[in-house]
Amino acid sequence: MTLTDTACTRTDAAAPITVDDIRTSINPILQRLAATATDRERTRDYAFDDVRELAECGIALTGIAVSDGGAGGSVRDVADLVIAIARADSNVAQALRTTFLVAEQIARHEDLPLREVNLDRLRRYALFAGTSNERSGGASGSVATTARRVADGYIVSGRKYYSTGGLYASYFSAQAIDENGRTIRFTVPTDRTGVQHLDDFDAVGQRLTQSGTTALHDVQVFDDEAVVAGEHVPDNPWTGSFAQLYLAAVQAGIAARALDDAVWFVREKARPIKHSTADKSSDDPYVRQTVGQLAAHAQAAKAVVLLAAEELHALRGLNGAAARTAGAQASVTVAQAGVVTIESALSAAQLLFDVGGGSITDRHLGFDRHWRNARTAANHNPRQWKAAVAGAYHLTGEDPPTTGLF
Repeated sequence: MTLTDTACTRTDAAAPITVDDIRTSINPILQRLAATATDRERTRDYAFDDVRELAECGIALTGIAVSDGGAGGSVRDVADLVIAIARADSNVAQALRTTFLVAEQIARHEDLPLREVNLDRLRRYALFAGTSNERSGGASGSVATTARRVADGYIVSGRKYYSTGGLYASYFSAQAIDENGRTIRFTVPTDRTGVQHLDDFDAVGQRLTQSGTTALHDVQVFDDEAVVAGEHVPDNPWTGSFAQLYLAAVQAGIAARALDDAVWFVREKARPIKHSTADKSSDDPYVRQTVGQLAAHAQAAKAVVLLAAEELHALRGLNGAAARTAGAQASVTVAQAGVVTIESALSAAQLLFDVGGGSITDRHLGFDRHWRNARTAANHNPRQWKAAVAGAYHLTGEDPPTTGLF
């Protein structure tokens, strides 16, 4: 697979794509996203062109093996890339989450159902969205969406929420319950008749992640687009670890961007307070201390994400008891990374305002979005649970839950 006929160009288009190729080609796009993030959030302007260009630069192929047409990168390479995207615009990074989850499953499992189909889609720069979440009023995690059996597949009806990235996506994945109570997992094109994405996400943060409703009105799902869930129990049942690592990487990116904005404001805009001993803010010892604290939070967040990514990568090739033991440990490491990155991002977003006076709160700067985005993402998977699970593991050896949130 080569990157040809796309917005991205490389010196040798015939050579296999590399991680460095991807990082180099997306740098101008990330610069544009960073420069426009504030205005786009204020006007609810989605970055359709930039996201399409990111896809065509092969971002989803970062962790795919070279033999499968990918760049052959590690989980650390993928996590580092996600941090860079989130540093530019955390909304965009969050919106791409499902695409990277699909890519990680393909990279990790050679016997994955529909692997070749979805691999081919990724090589053609497709983007994915998906969710199992509903606002049906049922118990947490319950599914009200139905799959009615017909001759060549199913007819699916229901409503899904938190369908992050839905307006960018080429394919949508979800699950439904059939007449026999089985969970049916399916992936369909987003332009399939009956699939309707609603731009109704109204949280205080992550406003441009497209995390609203997907309505499914008698959608035809063919047999080769669906699988019955639960027919295979993996040696490592902690299948949600990468998904949680991804959220931690987004938080690390938010912390990094808060540092960028603090440095910019001090250098370009800030004035020393009246009783400061410094002639310019960059020389004020308390401003320096604040920026140093903020930088430490950003560094800690990135470090724990990359450490956890290396531990997840080391799981590849393990099976049996070794896979289960290492999987539990990696799940806890990811949970601990989640705690650190959430607290680091929230602290960094708060400290940003301590480097200036009243003018740093001007609405046109949009600096409040860092805290709002970090806070909203943190509420998806509360860090108290992550910390408690990690504590139980260290104290008693109790395994973490296999709910997908660890």
